[in-house]
Amino acid sequence: MSDTQTPAPLSREDVETLLLRGPFHQWLGLSVVSVGAGTIELKATWRPEWVVNAERGYVHGGILATLVDLTADWALVSKTGRGVPTVDLRVDYHRPAMQGDLTCRGTVVKFGGQLSVAEAQILDSEGRLLASGRGVYMTAPPK
Repeated sequence: MSDTQTPAPLSREDVETLLLRGPFHQWLGLSVVSVGAGTIELKATWRPEWVVNAERGYVHGGILATLVDLTADWALVSKTGRGVPTVDLRVDYHRPAMQGDLTCRGTVVKFGGQLSVAEAQILDSEGRLLASGRGVYMTAPPK
């Protein structure tokens, strides 16, 4: 495959298998809902260990930032066939994430030969935006 070719499309199951090779991704309770050309939707299954404030019951921002990063990263899988390293990441928090599974949607903004940009949104079970962000990822082919 040359540097400019896109790999053969991966199925939802193929992407989930690749994603869940990481023990941290397994711990997050991730599953792949759908994969498209430059898009991905993930589900993160609720874990009580995500809670940072026991009295109020909301999720630690680091969990949301992690979900933004990995969702944007894996939105690039339709172009790269693999997860890619993060170069830069920005996260905005819109409201507290309370107990419940989360929906994570990622979209490629710009695909480049060396660096690419993707964004993600994290939503609660009622579709409310909890966090969003944009990352820059190293998409140069591995040596």
